[in-house]
Amino acid sequence: MDAIVSNKDRKLPGAFPVIFFLLAWLSLPSTVFSNEVSSESTASLSLPDLRHEPIQPLIPPKGLNPYKVSLGERLFHDPRLGRDNDMACSHCHNLNDNGADHHAHAPGRDGTTLNVNTLTVFNSGFNHQQFWDGHARTLEEQVDAVVTNAKEFATTWPTIIGKLKQDKSYVRSFTKLYPDGITADNIRNAIATFERSLTTINSPFDRFLRGDADAISPEAKAGYRLFKTYGCVACHQGSNVGGNLFVKLGVFKDYFAIRGNPTRADLGRFNVTGKAQDRHVFRVPSLRLAALTPPYFHDGSVTTLAEAVSLMAEHQLGRTIPGQDILRIVTFLKTLPGEYRGQPLGHQP
Repeated sequence: MDAIVSNKDRKLPGAFPVIFFLLAWLSLPSTVFSNEVSSESTASLSLPDLRHEPIQPLIPPKGLNPYKVSLGERLFHDPRLGRDNDMACSHCHNLNDNGADHHAHAPGRDGTTLNVNTLTVFNSGFNHQQFWDGHARTLEEQVDAVVTNAKEFATTWPTIIGKLKQDKSYVRSFTKLYPDGITADNIRNAIATFERSLTTINSPFDRFLRGDADAISPEAKAGYRLFKTYGCVACHQGSNVGGNLFVKLGVFKDYFAIRGNPTRADLGRFNVTGKAQDRHVFRVPSLRLAALTPPYFHDGSVTTLAEAVSLMAEHQLGRTIPGQDILRIVTFLKTLPGEYRGQPLGHQP
């Protein structure tokens, strides 16, 4: 629940209403929150209101070539993409474990660890840019960054292409789908097409938004109202509940001074742009699978959703949220994970 400091890199429309919402919220007296938020009733919202909510149901992308999706899925799980035939995309993004890996920092090559916490690959096609610092604008660029990263695949495209050309089934598939066969661009496109298909639809909250009043509990409905009233929704909105703008971590409190042990990764988007105003700025993460993908934050330092909500309120909103309200917000967040290929996403830790 990060607060806005910069949305100049945002590619989606509607940035002004989000900023206006936050500024209006910040202008309210603290008594509005300390006295009124906890006392909200748990009555359901009306359907006309739900049609204009800041969060909307996820809708699968249209027009994806199913054969490219299938090819991309095979490549996603193929360890031959790694330097020593030992690392696939699924190494860090295990689809059977909610598309992440549950490490604070994923194990990398040769005994190293990656610099930041692994984000889930599910719903990544809805992000306006990729990675915590947005150093990849598209999923295709994201694939490229992983291939050449010395801690990850640590290889080159000519090496990968040479391996795949030795596999007759790959040659046939690429020849059918791409006029120029196996190339770096086509490998990137196939994997990115598969990743765009990883949409978690039909969550309990999405069913609620579509008019099923019984899809979520009264406690979750109260949590959603609190999520909006406290201001979390100013940044975590849209169908992906985030992922569509950059913000600074530590608006009201210096997160990094309190945590200590600063790292280069803590500089966030500054590492991409070199601009002072981008220091400690990160892409707002989607909360769609937050209930399933601890630990939290770019540094993986927070193990529970309740603690994440509490710390974000402190550092981003300048608020101390009562414990009961935090539990209600967490209950709401647990209604956001949906289904993949007709099956609910994995266990909730």
